[in-house]
Amino acid sequence: MGQAKTDASPHGEGAWAETPWEALGQLRRERVQVAGRTFTLERPTSIDTLLDHPAVFAAFARNEYIPYWTDLWPAARMLAAAILQHDWPTRLTQGPDRPEVLEVGCGLGLAGLAAAACGLRVVLSDCDTTALRLALGNARLNGLTEVRVMLLDWEHPPAGWRVPVVFASDVIFESRHVAPLVRLLDELLLPDGECWLADQNRPAGGLFRQTLAARGFHYTTTPSQATDSAGHAVAGTIYRIRRRHRRRGRA
Repeated sequence: MGQAKTDASPHGEGAWAETPWEALGQLRRERVQVAGRTFTLERPTSIDTLLDHPAVFAAFARNEYIPYWTDLWPAARMLAAAILQHDWPTRLTQGPDRPEVLEVGCGLGLAGLAAAACGLRVVLSDCDTTALRLALGNARLNGLTEVRVMLLDWEHPPAGWRVPVVFASDVIFESRHVAPLVRLLDELLLPDGECWLADQNRPAGGLFRQTLAARGFHYTTTPSQATDSAGHAVAGTIYRIRRRHRRRGRA
C-alpha cells in the first residue's frame, strides 16, 4: 500500500510524466481550511521557479504538458468542501473490506484527503509520478493511512477494476481532455457508481455536458464557490454524474 502502480503501458509518448523533484524548488507547508476542517499540504513555494525549469520546458515541447497540479486550485477546495459536507453511506466508510474510491488528476490530493477524512478508502491517481509522491506525503502529514496512489493513464485504465465513486477537480480546463475523461468514467464506474466533479466554469464545460449525454450519462449541477491563492472568490460547479438507466420495454 502506498506504492505507485506501474503495471500498465503508457499510451503514446508522454502519457505519463515525471516532473523532476528538484524542479519543485523549496517546499512549504500550508494549512488549508475547508468546511470546518484543517488540512496540512506540502507544496512548492514558487510556481514561477518550477515553470522555468528546463525539464518543464522540455515536457511542454513534447506534448504541451505543464504541471498545473503544483497549485491548489479553487475547484479542489470546492470539491473537498462538498465531500466533507456529504453524509456518506456506511458501506463506503466502515469495514475492512469496503470498496475503494478514486480521485483522478489528484495533484496535491486535497479532495482525496477530504474523502479519506470521511472514512473512505481512497486511491489518488495522476499521470505525474512526482504529484503522487507529494500527494501521498500529504496524506501521511494528515494522519490518513487508508490512502494509496496509482499512476493512471486515462486511455489505459486497469482492466477489470471498477469503483463506486470517482472524484475529479478542474480536469476539463482544456477541450482535449473531455473525451478521454468521459471514456474513463465509462470504464471505471460501477453500473450504479457516481462521479463528483468540480469545475471552475471553464469554457470546455459545454462540450463536457454534451459528451456526457452522448455517452449515456445523466448529471446534476450545484453552484459552488471558493477562493484562489490571492483570496479572490471563484465561481464553479459541482457535477454529480451517473449512468442513465434505460427503461425496460414491455414484453
